[in-house]
Amino acid sequence: MNGWTLAAALGLAGGLGTALWGVTTGPLRRRVVAQNLSTALACPSLLLLSQAYNRPSYVDLGLVLALLGPVGTLVFARLLAEELAEDPPRAWGATLTVAGLGAAAVIALCVATGPGRAMAKLLVIGALLISGNIIASRALSGGFRGVRGG
Repeated sequence: MNGWTLAAALGLAGGLGTALWGVTTGPLRRRVVAQNLSTALACPSLLLLSQAYNRPSYVDLGLVLALLGPVGTLVFARLLAEELAEDPPRAWGATLTVAGLGAAAVIALCVATGPGRAMAKLLVIGALLISGNIIASRALSGGFRGVRGG
């Protein structure tokens, strides 16, 4: 076991264990936030495992998860808009913490990878992961001003 594997294991065990508990218990507002954060925690873990096992295909899985995770949260926010409007979730502390962990993982991997196409791909994944997580969290907490559902 190397440092990359240890970091990925800590992220998966601690983060996804907490997110799984949040998804399976509690009110709706906690469940949708936990679902959003679980994808934001799994993606950096896949990137760390890619470096640990020297498997570039894991980076592609991280890219797919960075794209589809926030989209799934936006679908939930749209479908559950009426229920969430009564008591909207507010989890900016957790959202920003997970975004910071994702950024730290991407920066560490960029330093280890060095300049090139792989580094550019990691930076794109990091930007998609962080921006998608923040946009999805904003949508869960009440949406955007001036945007109406049809």
